[in-house]
Amino acid sequence: MAEQDMREIETLIALMAKMPGLGPRSARRAVLHLIRKRALVLTPLADAMSRVAETARECLNCGNVGTREICALCADATRENGELCVVEDVADLWAMERAAVFKGRYHVLGGTLSALDAVGPEDLRIPRLVDRVTSEGVTEVILALNATIDGQTTAHYIADQLSGRVKLTSLAQGVPIGGELDYLDDGTISAALRARKEI
Repeated sequence: MAEQDMREIETLIALMAKMPGLGPRSARRAVLHLIRKRALVLTPLADAMSRVAETARECLNCGNVGTREICALCADATRENGELCVVEDVADLWAMERAAVFKGRYHVLGGTLSALDAVGPEDLRIPRLVDRVTSEGVTEVILALNATIDGQTTAHYIADQLSGRVKLTSLAQGVPIGGELDYLDDGTISAALRARKEI
């Protein structure tokens, strides 16, 4: 009987361990905390997860996550249609929104091109991006992709696809605010030096 009781808890721990940033030990601690705080945390969390499992969906237009077929950002008439910010995934979109400086629209690719992982343009939302540039009157595409090899390869591919159709820009790269040169990698220092501006 004890084995059967533990099986469900062990299953929960194993599922939690699959979450980014959680290994088996962290998952075990999290599950024990949830069990101890059953009424305060576990039950409301289980209810919220059940609701999200039923209602969450990707926006048909941009790829954001919400509860409707067209997300709140795409449905917001006050957002500027001319600027389209291209990001790798939803977490990047949410990071941009937290900064509260971009007032245009977004396009989530769903990853990056990767020959190693056999991810091609058709596996991402690149064809949809090209369609949106044409159909939505986009005047500028901002490539806000991560400064990785795959991110930069994807940015170059998109630039080739959209060349001559729209203004293309990318986020500045280099020394972060509060960053110290001694702690930066060579690539970041190199990018910062190339992107220097007059004071």
